[in-house]
Amino acid sequence: MSILPDHQIQILCNSGMITPFDVEKVNPASLDVTLGNEIMVEQDNSNDLKRMSIEDCTREKPFLLHPGHFVLAHTVEKFRVPSNIAGQFALKSSLARAGFEHLMAGYIDPGFWDSVLTLELKNARRIAPIPLYPNMRIGQIVWTRMESMMT
Repeated sequence: MSILPDHQIQILCNSGMITPFDVEKVNPASLDVTLGNEIMVEQDNSNDLKRMSIEDCTREKPFLLHPGHFVLAHTVEKFRVPSNIAGQFALKSSLARAGFEHLMAGYIDPGFWDSVLTLELKNARRIAPIPLYPNMRIGQIVWTRMESMMT
């Protein structure tokens, strides 16, 4: 297995691995992904999560994720991963430094098809809330080519 460089990521994305695809999101060894316009939030006195739109939120007027709170979110990007490619999601380092945690369920199997990536986000800060809004660059995916195709 080897990490794919920018030019190989771009070829795969131009072939339909990611939609929508923006070449500006390609890094030397990863691809940035953005936050979708819905999250799922915890409810008082319930184990269930409630779906909530954040489509009207902006950088200037974001949804605030309070300390210790958890949400499920998703990427704008939809994936059609070939059977010989795998990916690993990681938060953007600037967001990790701001206090976001991703709960490490970001592995993308070969053949992951026609779906967005679900993100498990938590505010690890003790006092300050941190902002969420649609289309913010939430993370990046490092892609690897497998030595053989999946069976």
